[in-house]
Amino acid sequence: MTAKEYLGQAYRLDQRINSKLEQLASLNDLANKVTTTLTGMPKNPNRNLSLVADAVAKIVDLQAEINCDIDLLVDLKCDMVRIIKGVGNAEYQTLLELRYLCFKTWEQIAVDMNYSIDNVYRIHRKALCAVSIPKSIQ
Repeated sequence: MTAKEYLGQAYRLDQRINSKLEQLASLNDLANKVTTTLTGMPKNPNRNLSLVADAVAKIVDLQAEINCDIDLLVDLKCDMVRIIKGVGNAEYQTLLELRYLCFKTWEQIAVDMNYSIDNVYRIHRKALCAVSIPKSIQ
């Protein structure tokens, strides 16, 4: 695994968490929309309760997945911080932190670091060469 692939994992995991959070919001909306319909015909009184119970079960399962993913993201970011701190150049560290821990765009990084975009790309290439991924992680 290259340094770029390793460092890019956090962004993808963060995207998956955000996607699951959107799914959770959608499930919560659906669970809140479950209502009874009043008609003159007798129906199974447990029907709507079953719908609510199913929605709640899905919500709980999805919340557990999200919590697990968040734990993985926190652990991954801790490892990444350690690896980035191992890079000897403070400028490289800053760029890597902005890109791979804060998920900033190249344009935002260029503005924050007061560099041209081409200079940011050049520094990024050098910074990736300076990153050393331990064999235990690869």
